[in-house]
Amino acid sequence: MTNPFAKIDVAGRPLANRIVMAPMTRSRAYGPGATPTDLMATYYSQRTSAGLIVTEGIQPSAVGQGYPDTPGLHSPEQVAAWRKVTDAVHRDGGVIFAQLMHTGRIGHPSLLPDGLSPVAPSPVAAKGQVFTHQGPLDFVTPRELDAAAIIRTIGDFADAARNAIAAGFDGVEVHGANGYLIHQFLAPNSNRRTDGWGGDAAGRVRFGVEVAAAVAAAIGAHRTGFRISPGNPFNDIAETDAADVENTYTTLVTRLAELNLGYLHMVEGADRTLTTRLRAAWPGPFILNPFTYPEPTGPETLALIEDGTTDMVAFGALFLANPDLPARLAAQGPYNTPDRATFYGGDHRGYTDYPYLSDAPA
Repeated sequence: MTNPFAKIDVAGRPLANRIVMAPMTRSRAYGPGATPTDLMATYYSQRTSAGLIVTEGIQPSAVGQGYPDTPGLHSPEQVAAWRKVTDAVHRDGGVIFAQLMHTGRIGHPSLLPDGLSPVAPSPVAAKGQVFTHQGPLDFVTPRELDAAAIIRTIGDFADAARNAIAAGFDGVEVHGANGYLIHQFLAPNSNRRTDGWGGDAAGRVRFGVEVAAAVAAAIGAHRTGFRISPGNPFNDIAETDAADVENTYTTLVTRLAELNLGYLHMVEGADRTLTTRLRAAWPGPFILNPFTYPEPTGPETLALIEDGTTDMVAFGALFLANPDLPARLAAQGPYNTPDRATFYGGDHRGYTDYPYLSDAPA
């Protein structure tokens, strides 16, 4: 039986425990040019007791931004600002990966500079709305990426990964989940291409694999993680054929495994059988964000480490509200309750003011 508080090697270094701070969009990059702030440095440095911190989604290019006040890693100013965050985390002994997230068709032109418009594998608008500074607006029909633009986008990911290392990050996680650009290439309802970047499973996984390969070549495979969410309907993704989902993600994971990446991070759906199969196909460290809907990931999921279902467990809302979550898990609570009203945007409230366990009265 594996102890959740035992060390594990990831990215060529020992992590203090197997508890991961999951990537969570917080929309507080209020610095000029979508740069992190000192408050963000405090937020991440408060949570350095995690074995691994994965940041909120960071756009690898200007056109990759899909939400207000999310940070980038495509300008010198952004690199310099992120250095304050990574320095603060490292001073407190933490390990931090930057999650690179291109939102693709999820976004709106009002969020983008210089007349840019959201892009996607195919010109298919997502159903629903996105929050902007003007309020909720309908998703627009995205511009289809041609073959040359696909190659440039892959290069954007690689450049952002280099910027992440220059900014002091220990590695990067490529976001291939939750309905964003890489997931849009994987899903048949958002990828209707017939040119080798779509069609069957081999075509639909190609973009994600080539992004991972380019990032690994840029910074080292051991410093590159990859996140998936098979069957996740978020952001109008329709992966409804169980056989196709298994074929697509088995193909993807098998191809990624050939790259010897640092880890695979899976956002689990309701099918634990698929989790088990993909875990068996992955030779390296495996991080699981377990299916606990409608509740957030809770302390009971540490049993998945103990029984070998996963190597590490990623906690989202519980880590948001409990900066010292590993200590609270070891003590079996108590836990602060997340304030959903402060999840996205705002100031320090619901961000850096959650109390530590040591703050409780004796």
